[in-house]
Amino acid sequence: MYVVGLTGGIGSGKSTVAGMLDQLGAKILSADLTGHEVYAPGRPAWQEIVDTFGRDVVADDGTIDRAKLRNMVFSDPKELARLNAITHPRMKEMMREKIETLGREGADVVVLEAALLFDARWDDLTDEVWVTVAPPRVAAERAATRSGIPVEQVLERIQKAQMNDAERIARSDVQIDTDCTLDETRQLVEREWGRLQSRLTASSAQTSV
Repeated sequence: MYVVGLTGGIGSGKSTVAGMLDQLGAKILSADLTGHEVYAPGRPAWQEIVDTFGRDVVADDGTIDRAKLRNMVFSDPKELARLNAITHPRMKEMMREKIETLGREGADVVVLEAALLFDARWDDLTDEVWVTVAPPRVAAERAATRSGIPVEQVLERIQKAQMNDAERIARSDVQIDTDCTLDETRQLVEREWGRLQSRLTASSAQTSV
């Protein structure tokens, strides 16, 4: 089994590329979905979040109100760091377990889709990293269309992000520039998927010699 990390900033096309890789036969593991599990009642993180941030972050149904919690920590780096210290290590262990399970089930290639792959130090779960990139204005317009948040507000979030595209590219093995049509993006993804398959075939042949 081979694990590809897939990362990228807001509106960079990461989820679109993940969907294309899914169609090509990769098993997709979403860090966002794993994050939802970490916040669930009964999980260790749930109690620690409540102890740290108070009962106000608990919704009427007993789940963590992630929107309220996000508003509490977004503008305060110290509070955000406290939340990340609770959730990121637990997410990493859950993703490690899920990757191992997929391997036992026979997966050849697992794609770990995670915006915070480098920021949270999850990249050591992967064998190589792909990054999606797009110009900040293009990315902001995409995200604004999807979320309803004003473009300028999204652009501000992109500019304040801990890691910019140049840093991600420097630490990645494959770059997918999504500032193009969907068909062109698909061609780029299929090309890199073909190259990956060739590398894996060559590696397997060397191992068997």
